[in-house]
Amino acid sequence: MRTWHEIRRFPLAVRLLLVNQLGVNTGFYLLIPYLATHLGENLGLSAAAVGVVLGVRNLSQQGLFLVGGSASDRLGPRGVIIAGCALRTVGFALFALGDDLAVLLAASVLSGFAGALFNPAVRAYLAQEAGDRKAEAFALFSMFATAGALIGPLLGSALLLVDFRTSALTAAGIFAALTVAQALVLPARKAAPRTGTVLTDWREVLGNRAFLAFALAMVGMFTLENQLYLLLPDGARRATGWDGAAGLVFLVGTLANLTLQLRLTRALKERGHRARWIAAGLGLMALAFLPPALVAGGSGGPDGAAGATLRALPVLAGALLLHLGVMAAQPFVMELVPGFGRAELTGTYFGVFYVVSGIAAAVGNTVVGWAMDTGERGGAGWLPWACCALFGLASALGVAWLHRRGSLPAPSRPAVPATA
Repeated sequence: MRTWHEIRRFPLAVRLLLVNQLGVNTGFYLLIPYLATHLGENLGLSAAAVGVVLGVRNLSQQGLFLVGGSASDRLGPRGVIIAGCALRTVGFALFALGDDLAVLLAASVLSGFAGALFNPAVRAYLAQEAGDRKAEAFALFSMFATAGALIGPLLGSALLLVDFRTSALTAAGIFAALTVAQALVLPARKAAPRTGTVLTDWREVLGNRAFLAFALAMVGMFTLENQLYLLLPDGARRATGWDGAAGLVFLVGTLANLTLQLRLTRALKERGHRARWIAAGLGLMALAFLPPALVAGGSGGPDGAAGATLRALPVLAGALLLHLGVMAAQPFVMELVPGFGRAELTGTYFGVFYVVSGIAAAVGNTVVGWAMDTGERGGAGWLPWACCALFGLASALGVAWLHRRGSLPAPSRPAVPATA
């Protein structure tokens, strides 16, 4: 009941953006987890062609976040959000209807560029509308996103019993409904008149050394968060000998997020500077990789159901600690990003931040993947887990150092960009 009361206290625009994120993640996870199988098994594409299609989608999104952020600042976030959802409608429909590689590549570009448009724009709009309650708004945003990430795969699995095209068209229909809802209900906010160029905006943001230092310090958060899809599921499967154990990793996090996220954010908000809780959350994320390391180096498989359960517990404990760390840090990270500069550049700041996060996730996953392969060959199963713990520790120390230097903004006022 407290959650619904909190939601009702926000303006209509914020409430619609929360529902929008639920729909966005439902539609995305309804389709994307099953896309590679469809391309390879149903359409008969080679592994290389499948990799190109998926890579183009990811590159179109991660590489163009800065464009989406600038468009939000220059044109207003409402129109950019609507355009992004409309483009994803077309892209997902092409996945349903297209069999030719050129059509599939076009679908990848459109669906990726769509995400590059509405992701920074949604966050910029949310930050502007939430006022001094940004942390709570982003906590709720995370909860709605998590719910969508749970509903999407379940709905996708059911629709795949019919066929992939039905699943893809349903995803496209969800984005079409979101486009119409936003066009009809989302309040228009005029963008502030601008005198400089987009390149001037980019130079201002990229010249903000305090912001870039913070974005780099957060590399650990994005790298470790991505291990919910790589290292932790792999660890759960290896520890138990059961493929379904990977699903327990997601279930633990989903339940924790939906039940604790808002309470945790509200409890921490009034107890010290946000940087303290960001650093503590990162430290908790680092600690999360130590319990799984205890069973990662074990030889042989589990001895029956009891053995599998005992070996699963450290991995699930790690998953829970990782989710709690993300829940502690992420809302305050999102709250601080707009505070590094002028309100007129909120979208650009989020765009740059997510470009850095995309690069971080790619590089971090590569390093963790290398550590997994090296550890397996050398009998050092603990190696990738230790690597992740060091990533998190380095990020926590980085944020703590920036806080001690006074480089981080207070939530209510922008910081002065560092010049030295």
